Amino acid sequence: MRKPPKPKVRIKAIFSDVDGVWTDGGMYFDQVGQAMKRFDAKDGFIVEYMRRAGVQIIWVTGDDSGVTRARARKLGIDCVCPGVEGKRECVCDLLGDLSYRPDEVIFVGDDLSDLPGMAEAGIAACPADAVREVLEAADWITERNGGHGAIREICDQVLQWNREFDEEGRG
Repeated sequence: MRKPPKPKVRIKAIFSDVDGVWTDGGMYFDQVGQAMKRFDAKDGFIVEYMRRAGVQIIWVTGDDSGVTRARARKLGIDCVCPGVEGKRECVCDLLGDLSYRPDEVIFVGDDLSDLPGMAEAGIAACPADAVREVLEAADWITERNGGHGAIREICDQVLQWNREFDEEGRG
């Protein structure tokens, strides 16, 4: 585990990959080839609290499956970028479109394709079971694995940081 220093500004958004971060990275297939994924309910539960606290959850994923889109709909995640090949470009575009500064966002990834997106965020985070290169690049390594509470751990910390900023009158 590696935690970053408290950010100097309020966190406004968490950009995240999906497979390996919100899921455990495993995929299940039924007899007709329909894919299924395991998402942690605790990770999903926190999304509404983040929205109420003014922190946007944004999925930037190479996956373009119905399973991922359905989970995003169920959670109320309204900014989903599926089928992304260039995560750096996607994150840069979103930062401009949404008027976020890099220091106001966290990018959470677990694999090599996430490194370019992570490099554009003020805080680069990853689950404990991310690949070696991502672990080395991350400012923040969670105690929990992807799909087993890693996102919840990050969200809980962001909520605490933002509450502290609000109490200090800097939010």
